[in-house]
Amino acid sequence: MPKIMFMGPSYTNQGVAQGFYHKLNDDMSMDSFNSLEMTNNGGTAFGVPMANSNVGSCGSNTRTSGSNGFEHVVKAYTVDYSVNKGKVSQGLSDDALAQALLDNSFPTKGLQSFEKWTIDLEKLNVGPAFAQGAFGKLYKGTYNGEDVAIKLLERPVDNVDRANLLEQQFQQEVMMLANLKHSNIVRFIGGCYKPMVWCIVTEYAKGGSVRQFLNRRQNKKSVPLRLAVKQALDVARGMEYVHGFGLIHRDLKSDNLLIASDRSIKIADFGVARIEVLTEGMTPEKGTYRWMAPEMMQNRSYTQKVDVYSFGVVLWELITGVLPYQNLTDVQLAFAVVNKGLRPTVPDDCLPVLSQIMTRCWDADPNVRPSFSQVVKMLEMAETEIMTTVRKARFRGCCVTGPMTIG
Repeated sequence: MPKIMFMGPSYTNQGVAQGFYHKLNDDMSMDSFNSLEMTNNGGTAFGVPMANSNVGSCGSNTRTSGSNGFEHVVKAYTVDYSVNKGKVSQGLSDDALAQALLDNSFPTKGLQSFEKWTIDLEKLNVGPAFAQGAFGKLYKGTYNGEDVAIKLLERPVDNVDRANLLEQQFQQEVMMLANLKHSNIVRFIGGCYKPMVWCIVTEYAKGGSVRQFLNRRQNKKSVPLRLAVKQALDVARGMEYVHGFGLIHRDLKSDNLLIASDRSIKIADFGVARIEVLTEGMTPEKGTYRWMAPEMMQNRSYTQKVDVYSFGVVLWELITGVLPYQNLTDVQLAFAVVNKGLRPTVPDDCLPVLSQIMTRCWDADPNVRPSFSQVVKMLEMAETEIMTTVRKARFRGCCVTGPMTIG
């Protein structure tokens, strides 16, 4: 059984679940989670995990939500405020959240139980923001000379419950990122607390998200099937590692899969992930409908197999290059998936082994879905077959122009 190492003693999976599982109120509205939504508005995706429910979004991650959540910080910092720690790029001098982080008149607090991950703000340069939500922003920047992505969350001063929720999510995110060390998981660099802002710094993924990559390729030369399978293997191996610690991602989708400079895939956005406690039913804080398992849509209890379902849809995206269910609204989609067995149409010329993986992963019965360890083995078989018999195979959007499958 794998162990997660902390600053003090080590804990087994069960110990982690007991010590760090924070149960969110079952009756908490989805607005609490939607308030954390971060979107990139079509720009480059970065390796920062965001609390991103996206429930109710008809499209992929393409909107920038309106923001009035910064007014408390804005009142405290003016445009000409002088920053003495770290650096703020020109054009950010009126960015109140960045100013609050780098204000040396307030002490920097270390990360509880993860002190070694506390960043040195003098080494942090904050560049332009590329996404924002009601209570936070994402910035590109540098830390100790390395390109990084910086997530800043404002602590609400007039809503104790929301502040506690944000802090809980922040602590959970730090705990997970600090202990998930894998080549296919976005790398955590560090973070810190300030009185009005929380900060998380991760590696910067130069290639953007898989969804953006597929969008760019739609009108160009098709992508080799071997690359699609290699990317799928990266995701499956990363998720096998995550599940080995008893964790659930809960929002696995192409927007949250980032492409590194070596073209490997990094799984990001653990903001809505939570620890799976087998003795306690899961509550229905959700991911995004296009990739969401039926049991989550129905607000039923669920297990790690919801991630496997999402992976099946991601694999279909990689094979076809197409956004799933792009002609359906969320309401239509949810109804059809739950009541009609709607699934994406598998291309006629899809390799049987890949078709089998997809259909098993998105089976309505979670018990039928394979584990990620099994998925990895099946994909390795597919990779071998492709390298030896279908070397020139490429995925083609023309294969999926027909209606979705209801089965």
